Amino acid sequence: MLKAIILIGGPLKGTRFRPLSLDIPKPLFPVAGLPMIQHHVEACACVPNLKEILILGYYPASELQQFIADMMQEYKVNIRYLQEFTALGTAGGMYHFRDQICSGNPDAFFVLNGDVCAELPLQELLSFHQSKSALVSVMATEATRQQSLLYGCMVRDEDTSEVMHYVEKPSTFVSTLISCGVYVFSTEVFQIMSTVFNNKQSDYYSDNTHNTKETSWMQLEQEVLMPLAGTGKFFAMPTATWWSQLKSAGSAIYANRHYLHLYRMKCPNRLAKGLTKDSLDSSNNQSCKIIGDVYLHPSASVHPTATLGPNVSIGAGTVIGPGVRIKESIILSDASIADHSLVLHSIVGRATQVGKWSRVEGTPCDPNPNKPFAKMDNPPLFNLDGRLNPSITILGCSVTVPSEVILLNSIVLPYKELTRSFKNEIIL
Repeated sequence: MLKAIILIGGPLKGTRFRPLSLDIPKPLFPVAGLPMIQHHVEACACVPNLKEILILGYYPASELQQFIADMMQEYKVNIRYLQEFTALGTAGGMYHFRDQICSGNPDAFFVLNGDVCAELPLQELLSFHQSKSALVSVMATEATRQQSLLYGCMVRDEDTSEVMHYVEKPSTFVSTLISCGVYVFSTEVFQIMSTVFNNKQSDYYSDNTHNTKETSWMQLEQEVLMPLAGTGKFFAMPTATWWSQLKSAGSAIYANRHYLHLYRMKCPNRLAKGLTKDSLDSSNNQSCKIIGDVYLHPSASVHPTATLGPNVSIGAGTVIGPGVRIKESIILSDASIADHSLVLHSIVGRATQVGKWSRVEGTPCDPNPNKPFAKMDNPPLFNLDGRLNPSITILGCSVTVPSEVILLNSIVLPYKELTRSFKNEIIL
């Protein structure tokens, strides 16, 4: 029997994802038409003999209740949300709920970070884990030398795949092989976590200064994986498939493109169909011009003269008017894009209205195509001059953009009613 754990953190995290996370928990933000962690649930549900998915975090349970009910009905697998009483770190929550994880005596359990976007070869990772008799197996990928410093870096024995050395976000170069944040654990790992926990308790009560950090806080990378390196119990399976982290709003556009590409290969029925002779006289939503990969929710209304794609996702209840052009963008539910407007490299929030003949455009922040293994950069919002770094344009929920307005490289917080054009600004 197998289980899976999805780590989603809580509302204090995801600050780089604002304003998109102000009205919806970040793990439920739709990428390629599905909530971010539904891609994880779907990958886990495909693994034979997987009996339960546990979602760990400290979001209020009410925010995830409906999502979990929908997922159980769709994928016919038991899913539970285990709410942490406070932020416990990447391993603290697992240790706190160890009895729940170990109930039923699973052979092993997957652990997936909720902000990972990837083609998840979980069955392949499990087979690798079993062949090595490992305590921990991690999916690994290559990064550039410079970007590797932002991730967990490991030195791997080429012959045995054993991780000989592991450092989380090193200050100097260690290796270009980085952790993907996707693991398989044997339940014996809780014995190691128990030792870490007991040592922290002893230190807390013997230290008169009393470290303010919660004693139940435990970091998987620094306190469990780093000591395991070189012990013959920690192995890494490199993968050449696409992988990215979804840290900033700009990375959502990049992830959207790749998930849509995966749909084309694995479930093409999720993609919108282009204009056909049979649909010319029909009011069918999908009779507009489709270029490349586009996700179009069945309840969206799109005028036949609109052009969508490539790499566009249109949410439920959205209205797209005549002559509208949308490319490399995500349009969330109940938004309205009026006649002849243009949306490029942007995210349009829920229930936002864009007027006629307007232009909403951002700057793509994709990995450098000329650098092998380059990952997404997540630059700070502002450069050294105090000006907004060029990035995608984001409209929060219920924003009103008037007709004939140009919005370039800007971020608009929810419930704003614009009166003029903006460039490189945050509209508070």
